[in-house]
Amino acid sequence: MADIRRLPTPVAEVWDWQLHGSCRGESTALFFHPDGERGPARARRQAAAKAVCGKCPVVEACLKHALSVREPYGVWGGMSEEERARLIAAEPAAVAAGV
Repeated sequence: MADIRRLPTPVAEVWDWQLHGSCRGESTALFFHPDGERGPARARRQAAAKAVCGKCPVVEACLKHALSVREPYGVWGGMSEEERARLIAAEPAAVAAGV
């Protein structure tokens, strides 16, 4: 089960950035891998998801959110779960500060 203690409060102002995401209306299957997806298939899906993030006006807010709550799954803010995990491991203090 996900650890929800780091999630922001359910106040609209905290979540409003999501209304402007380029991912709105896209299939969640683009951003979250199916069971057993590996290798080239995973790389292609992640590249397609990151292309959506690349034109997103709220990409920074999305990444900041994903890092602050330690989002364990999917592409958020143009980064895969593996990339975020490496960043968190390398710079835990910077991630906690939302950098």
